[in-house]
Amino acid sequence: MKHYSLLFIVLVLLFISCKSKQVVTTTQDAEKTLKQSNYRNIKITEGIAIVTGSCEPSIAINPKNTNNIVAGNVLDDYHYSFDGGITWETRKLKSELGVFGDPCIITDKEGDFYYLHLANPDGKRFLSKKFLNQIVIHRSQDGGKTWNDGVGIGKNEPAHQDKEWAVTHPKTDQIYVTWTEFDKLGSTESKHKSKIRFATSTEKAESFSKAVTISEFEGDCLDDDNTTEGAVPAVDLDGNIYVAWSFNKQIYFDKSTDNGKTWLENDLLIAEQPEGWAQDIPGIGRCNGMPVTMVDISNSKYTGTIYVNWTDQRNGKDNTDVFLIKSTDKGATWSQALKVNQDNTKTHQFFTWMSVDPVTGYIYIVYYDRSRYTNAKTDVVLAISKDGGTSFSNEIISESPFTPISSIFFGDYNNISAYDGIVRPIWTRYEKGKLSIWTALIEDKL
Repeated sequence: MKHYSLLFIVLVLLFISCKSKQVVTTTQDAEKTLKQSNYRNIKITEGIAIVTGSCEPSIAINPKNTNNIVAGNVLDDYHYSFDGGITWETRKLKSELGVFGDPCIITDKEGDFYYLHLANPDGKRFLSKKFLNQIVIHRSQDGGKTWNDGVGIGKNEPAHQDKEWAVTHPKTDQIYVTWTEFDKLGSTESKHKSKIRFATSTEKAESFSKAVTISEFEGDCLDDDNTTEGAVPAVDLDGNIYVAWSFNKQIYFDKSTDNGKTWLENDLLIAEQPEGWAQDIPGIGRCNGMPVTMVDISNSKYTGTIYVNWTDQRNGKDNTDVFLIKSTDKGATWSQALKVNQDNTKTHQFFTWMSVDPVTGYIYIVYYDRSRYTNAKTDVVLAISKDGGTSFSNEIISESPFTPISSIFFGDYNNISAYDGIVRPIWTRYEKGKLSIWTALIEDKL
C-alpha cells in the first residue's frame, strides 16, 4: 500500500507540474508553451540578405481559379502557383523601363494579373536623372507565367514617382492607381514637395490617363512623417473610389464619385496617427505604419463599408499597435479607432496589411507580433473579423518566430489576399543571414 500511495503522490505531482506549465504567467512562459501556427507554412523564395534581399512581398488570388496565385517581391522577383500556393515557380520580371521594387500584384474579375513597380530605366538608380521617373505596370494573361514589357504611368521628370498601389473595378475591370510624387526624393529644401497622384486605365493597362494630384496638402520630400505617403485605393460596387494616406501624424481621406474625374475639394481628416507613420521598431529601424484602405464588395450585410487599417504608437514608443476604423456612409463619418491586436503588453505589433474577402465580406489583417517576447523575436499573426470590423479574433500563423536585425533592410510592408475563404498572407522572414518570403495555407470557408 505504501508503494501505491507513493506512486499516486508522484503521479499527482507530475500532473500538477504539467498543468502549471500550461499557465502563461510571463512572456518567457508564453514563448515556451503557446502553440504556433495550425496552418502549413510555405517558403516561396529565399536569398542571402546583403543590405537588401527578398522583401516587400505582394500576393493575389485569381478569382476565376483560386488555385492560381501570383506573388512578387523586391527587387524584381515574381512567383506563380497553380496548386493553391503549395509549390511555386520563380522568375525575374523584365522591362525596358526598369524594375525597381515596391511590387504590387492585383487581379481583375476575368483573372488577369497586374504587376506594378518602380522604374529604373538606366539601371543606374540614383545616379540617373531617369530613376523613379514613373510607375510601371505589367499584365499577365496566363496566370502569372509571362508578362508584357510594361507601361509607364505618371511620368513627370525630374520628379520621382514612388509608393504606388492599385485596384480594379469589380464590374468593369478598370484599373485605378495611386502613388506619391516627390519633387525631389530626399531633398531638405522647402520648395520641394510631395503629393498624392492618381491615374486610371480602361484598356487593360495598355494606356493610362494623365496623372492628377488628389491630395489637398503637400508634404516634404524626406520620406518621413511629414511626407504624404501610403495611398492605397479601393473601389465599391458603384464605382466610388476611396483612398487614405498618412501626413503629419494624421490620416487623410479622399474620394471620387465620377470615376476619378473629380475629388473632394478638401481632404477629410479621419484619424490621428500619434508618432507618425515612420516608426522605430527594434531590429527593423524605420517601420512603415501607413494606412491600407479597403471596401466590402460582397453580398454581406456589411457591403459598402469602407475600412482603413494602420499602426501607430499612441500607447507609447515601446508599444506599437494595429488599428482599424470604418465608414458605413461612403466616407462621410467614421468610427472610433479599434485596436485590432488583443494583447495588453507593451510590445510591438507592426507591418499591417488588410484584405476584405469580396465573397464573404470577412476582414483579414496580417501583422508582425512580439507580445509573447521581451526581445525582438517576432511572430506573424492573422486577425479575422466576421462582424464588419466590430471585433476580431487573432491567431499566430507562423510556424516559428524569427529575429530581424536592423542592418538588413526588411522592406516597408507585407500583404494578404482573400477570396471566397481562401486566404493567403505573405510576409518576410530573416534567419541565419537570409531573407525569405513565406505564405500560409489558410481556408476559412462558411
